[in-house]
Amino acid sequence: MTVNHGFHAVMTARPGRGDELVALLLDAPSLPHEDCVVFLVSRSGGDPDVVSVAEGWTSQEAHARFFAADEAQAFVAKLQPLLAGESRYSDAVPVGGKPAF
Repeated sequence: MTVNHGFHAVMTARPGRGDELVALLLDAPSLPHEDCVVFLVSRSGGDPDVVSVAEGWTSQEAHARFFAADEAQAFVAKLQPLLAGESRYSDAVPVGGKPAF
């Protein structure tokens, strides 16, 4: 499958809740979704409460459909109480690399 749409998000968990944020993200409903080709969760080496997610989707439309669904909205509702402040997002279209390990 080809990645035609993606984004990168950097989130800061409330103090001491980085582990909870990572656990929730690693159980995200997008992981098993067939249109989600890349889903990579990372942590800051200097601050365990700073977590980033890189996602790659088959299309922008598939991503939008997924996030409009009830399951994704319920996931976002669980995510919000763990976050401290605004997250930073940027769109991206992966052009190469190694998305699996």
